[in-house]
Amino acid sequence: MEQRPPFPPFTHETALQKVQMAEDAWNSRNPEKVSKAYTIDTEWRNRDQFINGREEVVAFLTKKWEKELDYRLKKELWSFTDNKIAVKFEYEWHDKAGNWFRSYGNELWEFDAYGLMQRRFAAINDVPVHSSERKFRDDAGPFVLAC
Repeated sequence: MEQRPPFPPFTHETALQKVQMAEDAWNSRNPEKVSKAYTIDTEWRNRDQFINGREEVVAFLTKKWEKELDYRLKKELWSFTDNKIAVKFEYEWHDKAGNWFRSYGNELWEFDAYGLMQRRFAAINDVPVHSSERKFRDDAGPFVLAC
């Protein structure tokens, strides 16, 4: 049986660990690696897309990161219960034409007893930003807010 500690029921500390693990995985921009945090039959709603199962997760993330270049994400714990976590997040990326965007959103996560995410529901909004308005800069180190 696949497992991904920490396991529910979550405490504040273990919920924070889950959020940091998710942030680190997504910032790897490795669809296979990210998919391993989800159940085989995971259910997602991401914006207007409905994704079912790890294979669809990998296909979705591959396409996402082909479009959203130099993707950098920061997640923050919003709330948690026994086997559910809510996060808010923002990330920055640019398209092939060099246009920068900051995407804001909220996610609701539900985990199985083995610590794998079985449901993920995401609401996301994109805002165009000028390069000088970026918060997450490579030259400032990882995830340091630009001043």
